[in-house]
Amino acid sequence: MKKDSENFLKQLLEAPSPSGYEQPAAKIFRKRVKNAADKLITDVHGNSIAILNPNAKFKFMIAGHIDEIGLIVTHIDDKGYIYTAQIGGMDPSLLVGQRVKIMTEKSEVFGVIGRKAIHQMEPEERKKSVAMKNIWVDIGADSKKEAEKKVAIGDPIIVDVLYRKLNGDKIVSRATDDKVGAFIVAEVIRALSKKKLNISVAGVATVQEEIGLRGAMTSVYTVNPDAGIAIDVTFASDHPETDPKKIGTVELGKGPVLHRGPNINPVLEKALFKTAKKIKIPYQVTAEPRGTGTDANAMQLSRGGVATALLSIPNRYMHTPVEVISLKDLQSSIKLLTEYIASHPAKKDYRP
Repeated sequence: MKKDSENFLKQLLEAPSPSGYEQPAAKIFRKRVKNAADKLITDVHGNSIAILNPNAKFKFMIAGHIDEIGLIVTHIDDKGYIYTAQIGGMDPSLLVGQRVKIMTEKSEVFGVIGRKAIHQMEPEERKKSVAMKNIWVDIGADSKKEAEKKVAIGDPIIVDVLYRKLNGDKIVSRATDDKVGAFIVAEVIRALSKKKLNISVAGVATVQEEIGLRGAMTSVYTVNPDAGIAIDVTFASDHPETDPKKIGTVELGKGPVLHRGPNINPVLEKALFKTAKKIKIPYQVTAEPRGTGTDANAMQLSRGGVATALLSIPNRYMHTPVEVISLKDLQSSIKLLTEYIASHPAKKDYRP
């Protein structure tokens, strides 16, 4: 991966963007596509939409959600300890001992997530699963009044971990789900801006996917696409305690995952397979027996319906602070999407 692309990816992954508070990451996305797009829109919901060849009749949308899971301040007790609820969903046990960053109106406030020490637990307590009510954020305040000078009810929180490289082409981040989707969208828009297109292309960094696919719904009404592809992450099955019989065989570095099932338009599905084979892009396939929990679901069902496909990046340890992906899979995805869209005819019938 080129250095400027990896720098963009790092900035995007490290920018705080829990659902409803995506602007730090959205600004980075918009800066990346600004000079490439013919038109750049930010809507009232927070979606960022980069459009190429806007006057073409046939409209194609690619979308990756830019929000991440996080926490929100719900209560400050008399001693200044902060209690939270989740934005999105993660295993509460993974939060214990983490450093966090609270995004306030004035600044970022750092804290740690505490829990009763194991030495003080009864044997039965140690066996119980962790609940949100049993953990808290400690910012070093000595009273409620002191804490309230720093933070307020409703302030969002992220786990404060940074982008890191692992062995080979692997990276780890708290938010590859799904900032890598927004990254791919931006890089495809930049690549397509150098080509002559037969269609209009809208690259969307959607918001609030983690709390109900909300940004995809609203942005489809703005773009009004004829067809589109959602880019997200999917569960890798190449690590311990996963069952390929349930989720399929999905490995890091073996290419993007294409999906088959009722959420996927069969004409678009076959066309993507054909393009991948033509340009020799490795890919993997999983079955999706119902609507997926991705922007593809919202895209397919909005307005009068959109011919929709889903392209996913294999991801280990989903919804944890240590999500692991392969950079090679990102590059393959960019090449596949760029080739398919660049060669798209001015009109195509996606009716099954």
